Amino acid sequence: PLQRQDSTFVRRWVFPQEGELPQLVDSFDELQTIVDPKSAYVQNAGNAVGRAWDDCIIAASTASASIGQDAAGLTTETFDTTKFQIAASYGSGGTASGLTVAKLIECKRVFRHYHNDLDSDPLTLVIGSQQESDLLNQVQVVSTEYNDRPVLVDGKISRFLGYDIVYSERLPQTTVGTTRGVFAFVKSGLYLGIWKDMTNTISQRTDLSSLPWQVYTQVMYGATRLQPGKIIQILCADTTGADITP
Repeated sequence: PLQRQDSTFVRRWVFPQEGELPQLVDSFDELQTIVDPKSAYVQNAGNAVGRAWDDCIIAASTASASIGQDAAGLTTETFDTTKFQIAASYGSGGTASGLTVAKLIECKRVFRHYHNDLDSDPLTLVIGSQQESDLLNQVQVVSTEYNDRPVLVDGKISRFLGYDIVYSERLPQTTVGTTRGVFAFVKSGLYLGIWKDMTNTISQRTDLSSLPWQVYTQVMYGATRLQPGKIIQILCADTTGADITP
């Protein structure tokens, strides 16, 4: 008989976050405006949902992940900073530095060391404006002598060293005023679960004075880190101060 071998499963848990945004448009005010503001309200609500998704994914990248067979016996898997975090002083002689080519090369080495197939599982790097400035000031990034094709497209770095680069000003500072944690991940390393995609409903509130229009937005979502070794945090010197949340 064949010797049965069962795969080992580690069940990840994603907990939903509920979100709703009711906005009122006074019917009398609407009569005194040139344009109908309801479409702008819907657009603003969509932007708010997008920011909420970004914040959820960014937080889940290094937060503790919940694992277990059932809700009663959950354990937590903390983000291992000894294995999956690159120090702010890496490659700079013990002094904290911004985002450097040396840090990106080391990050890629760590991904390969933990058996990530970078040909089939593409890399994404999430950085902020200060880290973009750091890269633009390095000749290895902007010079065609170091690259087989131009890296800058209309003054923007969209891909470098195999990383697809995404920009976000919502990355938190790990040390306020001095250090910011950017991160890279392979596609299979992060998960955004959508229980209810964004829906918008416009209805008239007949229970309120002036019978205003209500622009109601609803969503339910959650995110988690899927497996150790698929997300690497890179600490970068960043003195741009407190984060600005639009």
